[in-house]
Amino acid sequence: MVRSAFQTANASADAAAVLRRLGFAILFFAVPLAALFTRRALVVMAPLAVILLVLASVLDGNARHAWDKLLALATSRGGMAGLVLLFWAALSLVWTPFTAQATERLLNITGMILMGLGGYLAVPERMRSANLYLLPVGLGLAALIGIPLALEGGSRFDPEGLSLERGMLMLVLLLWPALAWLHSRGRNLEAIGLALAVGVAALLTRGGLPLYGLVAGALVFVLTAYSQALGARLTGLVMAGLLLLAPILPFLLKPLASGLLGARSPVTASLEAWRRIIVSEPLRLLTGHGLETALRGRSFGLVPRNAPSTLLFEVWYELGLVGAVAGSVLLYQAATGIRSHRASVAPGIMAAFACAYTLGCLGIGTAQVWWFTALVVLVLIFVAIERGQFRTTRPKAVFRRTF
Repeated sequence: MVRSAFQTANASADAAAVLRRLGFAILFFAVPLAALFTRRALVVMAPLAVILLVLASVLDGNARHAWDKLLALATSRGGMAGLVLLFWAALSLVWTPFTAQATERLLNITGMILMGLGGYLAVPERMRSANLYLLPVGLGLAALIGIPLALEGGSRFDPEGLSLERGMLMLVLLLWPALAWLHSRGRNLEAIGLALAVGVAALLTRGGLPLYGLVAGALVFVLTAYSQALGARLTGLVMAGLLLLAPILPFLLKPLASGLLGARSPVTASLEAWRRIIVSEPLRLLTGHGLETALRGRSFGLVPRNAPSTLLFEVWYELGLVGAVAGSVLLYQAATGIRSHRASVAPGIMAAFACAYTLGCLGIGTAQVWWFTALVVLVLIFVAIERGQFRTTRPKAVFRRTF
């Protein structure tokens, strides 16, 4: 018996819907929960979710005009700055002393970018609300589970609490798209409850790093909600300016840190180490020392062990002026690009920018694969939320009299 083309098309659409629902369930619901217990959860589950989304888009033909979208993205100012940054990172393999490790890191970064592009093209143009509600539900459940784990300092799967800290950082990052979605649906009471749950979990986490990122995001969220243009421009200028002027910071902040914290404090010693590196090799500020040198150089005595572990130091030390300028342009263009987004989503986007940037500046392992994966997941979630805003109110029924 020959099946009709209509039945085949329906079967393909149904299979695509199942795969897409499963992919979003992994990305929105499973990832925040699993990240609390194992450090590898994000790196394994995020690519699996993207693969399912890509398969779904192939089955139902959702990924239309893919080349046009990629070309528009690459030819934008932010896209060109990103390409320059990636090219300069690849070129730095010529002079880095850790060629093998730097090549592996570059391949990982490229793989994350390709995964992000694949997910960007696979997200449907109109997202179903049922899929997007999985994010606040999963995040709220993860926050409630994370509170007792934070009180105990970890779980039996993670006695040292390393996975718990990463999981809390994921909760802080994913809070902002969840709030943006709930706010856009008019569920402000649920948004407040979710923010309180994540805030308590971050407050109880040792080290305080998730709490710092949460505070920075909250400040920018309020500012952008008050004025979208002001919040975007000011946040973009601060992020780009800090990265571009980072070599001046140790000279400006060292006297202040010495007076407030003492000459022997770790912060003062870290700033002094950074200052000595700049003074001893000023020409290296132009080209940098090459990819992977900021991390690997500590083990071989090339970089002082008390040198800063921060995004600002690593970009300048590894990629120099060219990398810093390209990164600054990329950050500013990404921040000011929210003018094309809806007002209900823009505060969440800017808060996520500020939160991630603050965590990077405070010493999170920005060179690690899990951090790049977390940023890709964050971007894909915001893309999905933006494409779920095609209808904000239910249509009203109109009754007409017929005679």
